[in-house]
Amino acid sequence: MGKSLFIDVREKEITFLVFELKGNRYELLESKKYPITEKGLFSFSDLIIDFEDAYLSLPVSYLNFRIVDLPFSDKERIREVLPFELDGMILGGIDSVIFDDIVVDSSSGKYQVLAVYAEKKMIEGMLAQLKSHNIDPVFITSLELRKILKDFSLDKLFSPDITDNQGRIALAIEEMFNPSINLRKDEFSYTRDSEKIKKSMKISVVLILLIALILVFDLLFRIISTKREVAFLQNTMRKTYTDIFPEEKNIVNAPHQLKAHLKELKNKEALFLGVDPLDSLLRISQIEKRGVVFNEIIIDKQNLILKGEAPSLSAIQEMQVRLEEFFDEVSISDSRTSASGNMLFTITVKEKV
Repeated sequence: MGKSLFIDVREKEITFLVFELKGNRYELLESKKYPITEKGLFSFSDLIIDFEDAYLSLPVSYLNFRIVDLPFSDKERIREVLPFELDGMILGGIDSVIFDDIVVDSSSGKYQVLAVYAEKKMIEGMLAQLKSHNIDPVFITSLELRKILKDFSLDKLFSPDITDNQGRIALAIEEMFNPSINLRKDEFSYTRDSEKIKKSMKISVVLILLIALILVFDLLFRIISTKREVAFLQNTMRKTYTDIFPEEKNIVNAPHQLKAHLKELKNKEALFLGVDPLDSLLRISQIEKRGVVFNEIIIDKQNLILKGEAPSLSAIQEMQVRLEEFFDEVSISDSRTSASGNMLFTITVKEKV
């Protein structure tokens, strides 16, 4: 577990107690004392301690006290009422001090509240000195007050019984678990942990935004890629459709128009007797054309008749060879020269059994 630093301020000296939490109890590892000047200054530049948390205790001579009788013991209500009760009793007014409260006695529905307060200037100076040594206490309490509260009387506040070092160590451990008061409030509130949380939250927000941006960019990339794939498929389907039906020039929706042709062929299904027109058309579309154009494809129950034109007779013969890979009994039934100089041809084929 990490180490904790407890700073015990006395009248003329300041003691640094270094504890380590082992299980559910603190063990003292080190203790060092330094003098305090008449102006309340102290120096401990040789102190080298690696600690997680620090706690500060002030002597009762640094504190002021008032007893207030109230008809309730609720902590929040007491803090609402005390400023009005104390304002006229404090030189400089309630705004010049930091206060906390403890219910010390009760009788017949009335509660005796001990108001503990210290001047803001003193608190500010003490925290500034500690901050110069990178020490930021979690709370400000009083070991001497804790001992007084164990058997409270007003007289003890003005003539406290200063306990020995071992007794103060035991009180320090009790305070770390459950402080009797905390004068680190209002503008002097401990904020290091909350600042850490804020910083970690900012980092988390930035990371979430980065992840969101990555997801957005990934989505955009997928959309763009999908659009490109769709466009490529549409162009491929259009080219295939043009190869199958070269006489059609107005191609608006190739898949829809191909379905229309297939529907027309399906209506003539009785004529085919087992011939699969879609399969035949797909096979024809897979054949490399090399300048050969099919102008008409006639499908009956026995044969497929392919009519078209080619740049030469050899191109027709090459087409015959390529058709033999997909069909049986491929033969050129007619070939002649057209007015444009191309060769017109008719090829008949049969489905492979």
